[in-house]
Amino acid sequence: MLCFLGQQYVFAEGEETLKRLKGVEINAKQIERVCHHYGALIEEEDCDLIATNIHREYEVTQSNQLHYAMLDGAMYLTKEEKWKEAKLGRIFNVKDNVPISKERSIIANSTYVSHLGGIKEFFPKFEYHLDGLKSLVIIADGARWIWNWADDFYPDATQILDFYHAKEHLCQFALNYFKERTTCTQWIDTQCKIMLEDDVQKVIDELKELPQSNHKKTADQKRKLIAYYQKNIKRMRYKTYLKRELLIGSGAIESAHRNVLQQRMKLSGQHWTKNGFQQISNIRVAYKSNNANRIKDLVTNAA
Repeated sequence: MLCFLGQQYVFAEGEETLKRLKGVEINAKQIERVCHHYGALIEEEDCDLIATNIHREYEVTQSNQLHYAMLDGAMYLTKEEKWKEAKLGRIFNVKDNVPISKERSIIANSTYVSHLGGIKEFFPKFEYHLDGLKSLVIIADGARWIWNWADDFYPDATQILDFYHAKEHLCQFALNYFKERTTCTQWIDTQCKIMLEDDVQKVIDELKELPQSNHKKTADQKRKLIAYYQKNIKRMRYKTYLKRELLIGSGAIESAHRNVLQQRMKLSGQHWTKNGFQQISNIRVAYKSNNANRIKDLVTNAA
């Protein structure tokens, strides 16, 4: 119960909640100590699993089903290094992407992996959950650390550059390049339609043919946008992906940063020790992954 309260609320609010709902008085510092203790045990377990070089076991039917893997980073304030990036990964079965209306769907169940620090430590944690899956779709933005990893370790996976990031970069350039707003909007709409027809090369050619801007910033934007599309052209076959009824956006991992980590770990005035952040995020990830039994087992074993 203390672990649940500590990952759900700041520790003082956990103390207040426990007192109001159960009439039990346990101070915030004790809730904090318990959470850090079991968060550290989760970290030890994870490291031991990685050291054995095994992967998570899935039932055969589940292993053969299509799964999405999404990953991204966000900055959090630490006491030792100021702002430091935490990596978050999200894995879910295509069957868990459940439509609730014509325009919306919810993801009923996900596995999350969190690590405050570099890719050297993050990727083994993430791969533990991926290596037993035979059909993967990896969706992300244009970060090279993600695609270099995907190319090296999951070359058979379907790689998709998030369409909305691709469009966002296009919009940022167009807003600076075109002075007349109607022309800008029409040009963006046209290029996006072309992208959605699996013809990114045509968009690249269109960019190259635009008259050179007199403003250095806009010229640099154009050059970077062309390079961005050229590097990711194989990941921008959006018509093909949509025909396969695949997602083409990474909104699920962006919302996960807000719902899984930021709601607890990035509140006003918060700054963490690096170990403390990892320990509390470990517990939060366990609950958000519908894996509360992991905490229960640790507590039972300790007893």
